[in-house]
Amino acid sequence: MRTATSPSLIDPSVPSIPGLLAARLERDPQGTFCERKAELGGAWSPMTVQSFVDQVTAVARGLVARGIEPGDRVGIMARTRFEWTLLDFAIWAAGAVPVPVYETSSTDQIAWILGDADVRLAVVETTAHAEATRAAADVPVLVIEDGAVETLVAEGLHVPELEVERRSALAGADDLATLIYTSGTTGRPKGAELTHGNFTSLALEGTAGLPEVVAHEGARTLLFMPLAHVFARYIEVMCVASGAVLGHTPDTKNLLADLGTFHPTFLLAVPRVFEKVYNSAEQKAAASKLKLGIFRWSAKVAITYSRALESGPTLGQRLRLKVADALVLHKLRAALGGQARWAISGGAPLGERLGHFYRGVGLRVLEGYGLTETTAPTAVNMPAKSKIGTVGPPFPGASIRIADDGEIEISGAHVFRGYHNNPEATEAALVDGWFHTGDLGSLDEDGYLTITGRKKEIIVTAGGKNVAPAVLEDRLRGHPLVSQVVVVGDGRPFIGALVTLDAEMLPGWLAGHGLPEMTVAEAARSNAVLAALDRAVSRANEVVSRAESIRRIKVLDLDFTEVNGYLTPSTKVKRSKVLADFAAQVEEIYQA
Repeated sequence: MRTATSPSLIDPSVPSIPGLLAARLERDPQGTFCERKAELGGAWSPMTVQSFVDQVTAVARGLVARGIEPGDRVGIMARTRFEWTLLDFAIWAAGAVPVPVYETSSTDQIAWILGDADVRLAVVETTAHAEATRAAADVPVLVIEDGAVETLVAEGLHVPELEVERRSALAGADDLATLIYTSGTTGRPKGAELTHGNFTSLALEGTAGLPEVVAHEGARTLLFMPLAHVFARYIEVMCVASGAVLGHTPDTKNLLADLGTFHPTFLLAVPRVFEKVYNSAEQKAAASKLKLGIFRWSAKVAITYSRALESGPTLGQRLRLKVADALVLHKLRAALGGQARWAISGGAPLGERLGHFYRGVGLRVLEGYGLTETTAPTAVNMPAKSKIGTVGPPFPGASIRIADDGEIEISGAHVFRGYHNNPEATEAALVDGWFHTGDLGSLDEDGYLTITGRKKEIIVTAGGKNVAPAVLEDRLRGHPLVSQVVVVGDGRPFIGALVTLDAEMLPGWLAGHGLPEMTVAEAARSNAVLAALDRAVSRANEVVSRAESIRRIKVLDLDFTEVNGYLTPSTKVKRSKVLADFAAQVEEIYQA
């Protein structure tokens, strides 16, 4: 059993989340806490730490007036916007526990989360969210777009500020900070109990371990991932510790415009975002053969240069990079706001090629690994300790070991305390202080972690070959035409895959290849599209043995989405549902 540990960089006596905010206020009351944009296309307006704390206190007083007691649960259902962060910290200031609900959740999902968590008040973004919440549970509902924040402030005017001050001091590091319901690919989501110490220890470790990313003067980030997800929530808390300026953008349709005006210095995203940026840039270049040729040459130069950084690039490689930068690469940096030098990627493997491409462009993507149960990062590539193709060494204060069957096990102050109302699941997941992740991986001689798949998703072919589908799925999903991939083959003579097409990327790809417009259903039967996918499969197969390679695919005429129930809110494919509903299409793969 191989184990890797990164020593803690902080004092083990960590504050609560309100304590972390109080320390920021004492340190820099007139510093900028966040920037807000009042309207679409408007300017960003700074808000000081003092102003933010004043608003938090005012909203917390309203929660007290509403009868919210210390330890009570309050639901938040909204897109990523300033009010989400304001409510989060106000609920903590009132001594209560925020419970995030994805704004895309179904009535059944809302009912389960609010009921299991025993939520006493729900604050939602829209009237549609309010209707869904009232249909799901018998709880009071306030609507952000109908003045929920203003209502709470007005209701709390008679509550003494000293009461909020008293409640803010109640929580200790071991007390419950939030319940985050993991979007399981099967069954009911489990509520992970994360403590104040889970968040604040990890926030302080991140500040100490990544100062050049999150703690330098001028550090700023624009949140666009859902704050219902632990990754964005961790960054929100870490920015309090590090002093980085926060921004929020609720609609990814405006993301590029907002990046261009906010000018973040670091970003956090899932690999699909980085894939889309690359594929979109390539598609734009495909308007002419000359532009496409220049783009691909520039991309190759960036990748070659990044790979050469391990030993030292030659003069020729440096000169070619300057030319590529002048022609193409600087435009990509400008699209991300012009100041972004760092990005933190998690949720799925980024891929070695994209990692090198972005480093060549000038954006260092620090790929990491974590789960809801570890309060997000547990392994991350660090600026001075990085290997592209891995998810890095253990985060400061974390320990990782690989069990005899390849399962990744984790310990540290960031590991959750258990599943809410589910002692059986807790007992199975937490054994002798180690969290059993269900993920498979390996540690190299330097302690860098590589993820190889999910324990429960291992496919065993009829020939007895064990195949981890994630490697093939992630590589094939990098093709601009591909949206989702589900590798199949359990008990079958060979490996196959169900593939869905990316409706956004399809028109540009067709135009770039001189093909007429097609619907997704038509493209799924197009010989040209199928031939391109066959070539993509061949490239994906290059990293596995013949016995593990995809021999045949079936292209579906629809995509997997949250709306049709095939994706979780964190964009993971519900494999068991896909296999059940598309059993006939799987059979087609194995017909003669």
